Amino acid sequence: MLSPRRALILFAAVVALAGTALPAQAADIPAPGEIVMSPNIKHVLNVPKPEALADIHTDMAFQGDYAYVGNYYGFSIYDIRNPKKTSLVSSVVCPGGQMDVSVYGNLLFGSVDSSRNNDSCASTSQPASVKESWEGMRIFDISDKSAPKYIKSVETNCGSHTHTLVPDRRGENVYIYVSSYSPSAAFPDCQPPHDLISIIKVPLRDPTAATVVATPNLFPDGGFGGVPGTYPDSKSATTGCHDITAYPEKGIAAGACMGDGILLDIRDPERPRVTAQVRDETNFAFWHSATFNNDGTKVIFTDELGGGTRATCNEAIGPNRGANAYYDIVRGQLVFKSYFKISRHQADTENCVAHNGSLIPVKGRDIMVQAWYQGGISVVDFTDSAHPQEIAYFERGPDNTAPALSGGFWSAYYYNGYIYGSDFNLGLDVLKINDPRTNQAGSVRTDRLNVQSQASYPGHGHGHGH
Repeated sequence: MLSPRRALILFAAVVALAGTALPAQAADIPAPGEIVMSPNIKHVLNVPKPEALADIHTDMAFQGDYAYVGNYYGFSIYDIRNPKKTSLVSSVVCPGGQMDVSVYGNLLFGSVDSSRNNDSCASTSQPASVKESWEGMRIFDISDKSAPKYIKSVETNCGSHTHTLVPDRRGENVYIYVSSYSPSAAFPDCQPPHDLISIIKVPLRDPTAATVVATPNLFPDGGFGGVPGTYPDSKSATTGCHDITAYPEKGIAAGACMGDGILLDIRDPERPRVTAQVRDETNFAFWHSATFNNDGTKVIFTDELGGGTRATCNEAIGPNRGANAYYDIVRGQLVFKSYFKISRHQADTENCVAHNGSLIPVKGRDIMVQAWYQGGISVVDFTDSAHPQEIAYFERGPDNTAPALSGGFWSAYYYNGYIYGSDFNLGLDVLKINDPRTNQAGSVRTDRLNVQSQASYPGHGHGHGH
């Protein structure tokens, strides 16, 4: 989602849209808060957002028996050893959006793309035009789940909108690829053209020694120049990356970089190299995120048309904008195969667009669960990347607990037999899918899930290590 500083939201347009669902849609749209879902999905429970966190929930990570959920106001840790009894362990108040999180061992990493007056958890907003302002990465020690400790900050150019973990092969260091964008000549620490990412090296024996070790330029030609105009027809220029997903064991990564989609060779994690580049000047407005299939032979890119603050799941926008785009990797190049967008039209008060998801570990098939903000959660089989098919879904009617166009699921991920959804305002949802196409995944176990750092899942679906 676009950061508050950079999301150019026209308030008048939002007000004009609010409460004006098309009459033709009215009969098909659930009542506010009403749950609708396919017969093969079960809603296990909802854990409300902690009162201490006064802003919206964001991204998630998992390790062992715990789920970690970011929030613009900090993050929370949940005990999921029995998913049917998921419970809050602790919350850390440490404002600074988006606070996308990942975990590795006893460390939690959080992205801050909100210019602050200092790096502390007591910081307040301060314009990026002030040289002393801070934004970047925060590192916490989570060895005590009931009382995490903030141990280190690392400032990065233009902050950290999202980040990606790339562990080295020796197990001595974890690299963090920091994605950020939208520079300005008025920002001393975020100068144009900003065609780079920041790479932080975290020595696992001494994480407080973490530091930026490289800022590689991924777009020496400047990247896509964009298409000027107004929503929904404008296209973002490339001024950095929004999101990078690494597949460390295969030595590759895929970047969603505003106006460009890229493949990277990351066998030398300090020196990533762009090996393929693709654009979609017809339909993609903002290349937002990327996901490999398990074989590393396909990439799903998402288009966050409207920055997550618009109602794009309707007839007016159509099926090819604000959608997923499926690419096969053929002889090292990205070959477009198809689009997918949920077919259920949403009210014009509901922000809805392709957003964060993860694979469901099914041998021999490519299946992904994904969040669509107020469009809910969708499960799609893309084994045939030219003909992706939705096989399950879960959604609520319009969220009337918050202003229009500001609700829904930020992320939906599959972890050890269950689907977890991070809802802006309503907290953490736990779902269970029961379908012959996905049931073998229920026996696959992993001990960590950072979705932007993919690992291959066991091949046989009969438990950990197979």
